[in-house]
Amino acid sequence: MKRFPALACILPLALALTARAADPEVEVIGAGASFPAPAIEGWAGQFSREAGVRLLYRSVGSAEGIRRVTARSADFAMTDVPLTQAELVQDDLLQFPVIVGAIVPVVNLPGIGDGELRLSGPVLADIYLGRITRWDAPQIKELNPGLKLPDLPVTVVHRADGSGTSFVFTYYLSQVSADWQYRLGIGSRLVWPAGLGAEGNEGVSQAVHDTAGAIGYVEDAYAVEHGLVTAQLRNKAGRFTRVGESGIRAALASARWTHPGYYEVLVDRDGEDSWPIVGISFALIHRRQEEQADARAILKFFGWIYAHGASTARKLHYVALEDAGLTGRIESSWDEVHDDAGRIGWKSGQ
Repeated sequence: MKRFPALACILPLALALTARAADPEVEVIGAGASFPAPAIEGWAGQFSREAGVRLLYRSVGSAEGIRRVTARSADFAMTDVPLTQAELVQDDLLQFPVIVGAIVPVVNLPGIGDGELRLSGPVLADIYLGRITRWDAPQIKELNPGLKLPDLPVTVVHRADGSGTSFVFTYYLSQVSADWQYRLGIGSRLVWPAGLGAEGNEGVSQAVHDTAGAIGYVEDAYAVEHGLVTAQLRNKAGRFTRVGESGIRAALASARWTHPGYYEVLVDRDGEDSWPIVGISFALIHRRQEEQADARAILKFFGWIYAHGASTARKLHYVALEDAGLTGRIESSWDEVHDDAGRIGWKSGQ
């Protein structure tokens, strides 16, 4: 099983650094997706210390994060469900990508080690449709010749909250299974045909950890933190691949970022090494800000992430956005952020 000491170290550090910020004049509250929470929380602690502001992040799920930023009860939101241009215009929001990570199937199967189990998209869809109910079913045996599969019932674990991780996962299942697309489709909150619901990536990870025969889907950082067994997936090129940085980067390389709000969903992409289920976490902020100091701190935080966040992202099994052309375009779009007096200057000297 994998172990993840880096996460255990960074998150308490983030909280400690935030608490030590010396009488900060500015407090910024973010809320949203659990998918990027380990990285956002780690970055928030480092930035709070360096910038002298108090910056906190609440991991409440993408749907709740969108609700809070729209209602202005959070200063920014993180979502793995990219909003369309119409939705952004409706609420006068600016959207841009921040971090990329892998969604992985995780299992609790006696005698099966990390990366040993192989699954395909159609088989994974049939498991979540409730059609494959035992781990020694013929469809799973066919993908795993020579692997001793346990005689156990399958316990499906899914998200109970409005989840960007579910959105990306069901987007993938809709790409690889026509029946899934017809019966359930894509959504951040579904009426699941089988299994147990849990809150957040943390809740799904814990449920799988505690339940023999369970299968769930989580961002890879949570799989590592909880010492969960991950499955290989067959990608679009027909290769069984294990989750890792190279597979995430292969999928990320296919992104074109040409749609309004940088709308992209990186599932089932071409590439020999491409991991099939890659999620992007996007930030949402209001174009018109009420407090100039808060708005400047928000933009400085995301600018700091683009400049200095790659190391922390890598330690936590994410991939940062390091394309200078892309991040330069994103930062230029921040000129649209303003208060009643005009544009918010977020760079030194503006």
